[in-house]
Amino acid sequence: MKLNTLSNNIMSRFLIATLLSLLIYLTANSQGAETKNDAAIEKEEDYYRMFSMPVPEHVILEVGGLATLPDGGLAACTRRGEVWIISNPYVTGFERPIFKRFAHGLHEPLGLAVKDGDIYITQRSELTRLRDSDKDGIADSYDKVYSWPLSGNYHEYSYGPLFLPNGNMLVTLNLGWSNSLGHGVSLAPWRGWLLEITPDGKMTPIAAGLRSPAGYGFNPEGDVFYTENQGDWVGSGRMTHLEKGDFAGNAEGLKWSSLPGSPVKLKPEDIPSTGRPLYDVAKEVQGLKAPAIWLPHGIFGISTSGFVYDSTKGKFGPFENQLLVGDQGQSKIMRVALEKIKGEYQGVVFAFREGFSSGILRLTWGNDGSLFAGMTSRGWSSTGQQLYSIQRLAWTGKIPFEMKTVRAMPDGFEIEYTMPVDTALARNPDSYKVTGFNYKYHSTYGSPVINSKQCPVRGVVVSKDGLKARLVVDSLRLGYIHEIIAEGVKAANGKPLLHHTGYYTLNAIPDGEKLNIVFAAPKHDHASMSKPVEKKPVPPKVAATSAPKTLAKRTTKKPAAWGAPDHTITMGTKPGLKFSLEQFQVKAGSKVQVVFNNNDDMLHNFVVVLPGSAIQVGETAMKLGLKGEEKNYVPDTPKVLFHTNILQPHTSESIFFIAPDKPGDYTYVCTIPGHFYSMQGTMKVVK
Repeated sequence: MKLNTLSNNIMSRFLIATLLSLLIYLTANSQGAETKNDAAIEKEEDYYRMFSMPVPEHVILEVGGLATLPDGGLAACTRRGEVWIISNPYVTGFERPIFKRFAHGLHEPLGLAVKDGDIYITQRSELTRLRDSDKDGIADSYDKVYSWPLSGNYHEYSYGPLFLPNGNMLVTLNLGWSNSLGHGVSLAPWRGWLLEITPDGKMTPIAAGLRSPAGYGFNPEGDVFYTENQGDWVGSGRMTHLEKGDFAGNAEGLKWSSLPGSPVKLKPEDIPSTGRPLYDVAKEVQGLKAPAIWLPHGIFGISTSGFVYDSTKGKFGPFENQLLVGDQGQSKIMRVALEKIKGEYQGVVFAFREGFSSGILRLTWGNDGSLFAGMTSRGWSSTGQQLYSIQRLAWTGKIPFEMKTVRAMPDGFEIEYTMPVDTALARNPDSYKVTGFNYKYHSTYGSPVINSKQCPVRGVVVSKDGLKARLVVDSLRLGYIHEIIAEGVKAANGKPLLHHTGYYTLNAIPDGEKLNIVFAAPKHDHASMSKPVEKKPVPPKVAATSAPKTLAKRTTKKPAAWGAPDHTITMGTKPGLKFSLEQFQVKAGSKVQVVFNNNDDMLHNFVVVLPGSAIQVGETAMKLGLKGEEKNYVPDTPKVLFHTNILQPHTSESIFFIAPDKPGDYTYVCTIPGHFYSMQGTMKVVK
């Protein structure tokens, strides 16, 4: 019996091993075929890979702050008021990290720092030091360093601290929000300010004009920058260099500028809401600071969060000293390269890595040169669908073909690449496209793109080593963002650019010699370029599922022949990117009025689409790029049936339409990037 059992076990193991070998062989050959077919397709994961950290079921890790400990472990504070120490966070294989709760009972801490064995966190109303005196891994004392008043407004978040070289700490205070006014409010002293606090609890106000300063930190030179989110007075996400006495643009916090110690003397009434570009207004309002970097909304700037600079000395790839900036709404990281011209910071932002599992709020370096991202999405929905997560991003060792940086020149821009280019393609002006644009500076929430204008590329000179291309560009404007597309450029080895677009904010033009070269008009090799462009026929609408021709997709006045609508639906919003109604029901072919009230603190729209197409329509809207807000994030597709425009907070719009003739579950969705994954409901059409 024992021999037979042993024999059977050996045979079973042999069969399993054979099957595994066959599976590995088939998988390898399948992957090989995919590699051959997709050899030209560059993917971000080929260069930077993500590793998700296993989190115990009892730990609700909605990360508010994240810091690396001297031993390589992590300290993480959560929006639920806990602090966790995570040992062995560099998980590989079957190993798992170890979680130990260090502190609890805190008030939504949204920042954390480690200093001399203590952990400092910023709660809603207090900067607190946590100390483990008996070294048992649990905080024994929760000591107040400094506190500030609260009004009780839900939007009064507080962030930090950031330690300065002198041992003092910086803290930033978020504005509150008023639904009745539809904009941010500073209901308690110093809301909307950057504060400096000494270890013994003395406070000095540093800068004003902040709205939602979720991320701030140093560049390699030790200067302080902060990131801002779109909102009132903020046309798009941006990054600003802050010095003592600066006013960063939001007028609400200026009501405290008359308090003792304020280095800012501007008053709210000193700030004009004209809709002109912020850079132009800053030339007239002393103390107003123009951003160093704009992050175009819907492309990068949905909800800009924490950032770090690459201090790994090559362990993270070819972007040493550049900034890596998180985005909470789009669950991704951007890459920023700064330069200082005539005393003004400016520079370029590129896409870097997307696809994180939740909304990125905090970034910190591991001791192996990998990058940890701490995430949360509760109340702030994100493209990453998990409620919370920690992921580690590691460089694979392969160099991507990228625009490493862009520098301003006296007559245009110089692009530096990570590897030598195909010279013939790189020196052809047709390989590039440059467009200048801006945003309105006004008290209204957000801004569409304004003053968009093409900037002709007159010629290109490529360096002998093939690593740089100098573009001579016309029509550049100070204070404007310049979209630089280099889609036609390839590496000398034939690789396409991993990301072919950068956005350069131009605050100053350097002095120096301009290229004194007469550039010949580029020769076009494609005969088709001289032919007239044929217009493709527009596909007909499907009558069974779209509105009659008598009504447009957005009809805001009740048709004269209607009489009373068959159905009047009043739709609002709820916190956490939700519609107030999860569903409503109408009869097929009936007359419908939808009154959409945006009672949230951010922009929304209301779009009815064909069954099962909400995500596809939302992703198409996200690809509209600079034209997104201009088109109200409603793409031109027959899948869109009816829609409102984008609504400002605390505004409303009514639309009228004929319900589809075909019964079914039609989705309504907010198509603003970052919203459409969760902000959905169902219009049930019945016979």
